[in-house]
Amino acid sequence: MERGLCPSTMAISEVVLPYVDSPGDKSWVGPIRSYLAEMKTALEGIGAADMPDDWRPASRSILENNIAFMEDCLAKGEIGFEAVQAFSRKQAPFLRLAVAWSAETQVKHWMGVLDGWQWELRGHFDQAYGMSNAIYVTRQNNVLFSVLVQYFGRRAINDRLLLIETISFTTTPEDKLASLAHIVSDRSVGSLFFNSYHLMDYELMGGDARKAIPSEMRTCGKDPFLPPAAPFGSNQWPALIAGGTGPASLDDLH
Repeated sequence: MERGLCPSTMAISEVVLPYVDSPGDKSWVGPIRSYLAEMKTALEGIGAADMPDDWRPASRSILENNIAFMEDCLAKGEIGFEAVQAFSRKQAPFLRLAVAWSAETQVKHWMGVLDGWQWELRGHFDQAYGMSNAIYVTRQNNVLFSVLVQYFGRRAINDRLLLIETISFTTTPEDKLASLAHIVSDRSVGSLFFNSYHLMDYELMGGDARKAIPSEMRTCGKDPFLPPAAPFGSNQWPALIAGGTGPASLDDLH
């Protein structure tokens, strides 16, 4: 349930923000009334929800604040920007707790799963392949992939342990197995034709494009900008690992 509390609050903002300070537009009323009914049902069941007792007060507060905000908007017949700001400030501390609890729950669950897999495979775990899928927003600090690395080890990254890009939050087991089979079979092709087992894991034309881009940029009178070249067999994380400034976690933001 904790995993759904943050999205429940953020979904409200997605509905109301297009109608801020637009009193003549009432098209938000229907969706808000429907969502309000769902929030009230969730609040009624909070006592029976499967969660530690010390999580329950903050979870209840999130739902109560959601309900109060939506009822206030419906009563006034409009959505004011200051009201939306006040709502977000009020919810932020509770949402921060829900995010932390969700992370703890996922990590504990997946570590239990991996413990089971290691036991089932006995001494053959170091021959197993693992993969997780990620869309753009879940690529950095991907929870499941980060847990998998703890069990597979860093040398397995990009070799036996893969992070698959997708445009969907979910991918079927069949799709994942097909992707894995495609990657492994392409490695044999790369080894046969180019004497490189991992070459085909990456854009085949990428290396030559790195040479063509600076040439074309000079023709345009501009400076090229490219990342450092990484070996095909690199075991670095398949996500941002260095560079940039500013906050890198919710704790940094607070």
